[in-house]
Amino acid sequence: MSVSDALAFFRAWISNPLRVAAVAPSGSAVASLMTQDITPGTGPILELGPGTGPFTQALLERGVPEQNITLVEYDATFARLLARRFPLARVLHMDAAELTAAGLYAGATVGAVISGLGILAMPADKASAILSGAFACMVPGGAFYQITYGPRCPVPRAILDRTGWTMRNLPPASVYRIMRHRSLLPSAL
Repeated sequence: MSVSDALAFFRAWISNPLRVAAVAPSGSAVASLMTQDITPGTGPILELGPGTGPFTQALLERGVPEQNITLVEYDATFARLLARRFPLARVLHMDAAELTAAGLYAGATVGAVISGLGILAMPADKASAILSGAFACMVPGGAFYQITYGPRCPVPRAILDRTGWTMRNLPPASVYRIMRHRSLLPSAL
């Protein structure tokens, strides 16, 4: 992590701590944990709240083609930085809760969703809109990977699969792999 990324992230956190989930960008240990199951064969990747791009960089290091990555970032400063840093990726400056309305994908085409969003700090209806939109564009068997700094994941326990935890991040973080079970209807998300 560069000093300029850390400063940009800290400034964004200071200006809106509920929108920016952490005081610093995610480190390489949690980026590796977040992307450990993803390969070039996973298919298109949708990343929500990429910030300065540590998960995006980890995806590239795993061989995912940059043009197969869509980055959805609400913060205009981060969106501009991402567009410069990852020129072949599709960078969208928008609210992730608007995924369904935006119609980013025709049908279920995304192999995985990587989320750096602070879901725990969001109202339940906003978190539900994000999850519903993400699952609507995901292929059957695709997964939603969520980082959290809190003691629990905000998604109902029936659809959780915790993939790991690391102390080597500021703050320490957990990563969950969230998949829709066949018994759950899309409206149950």
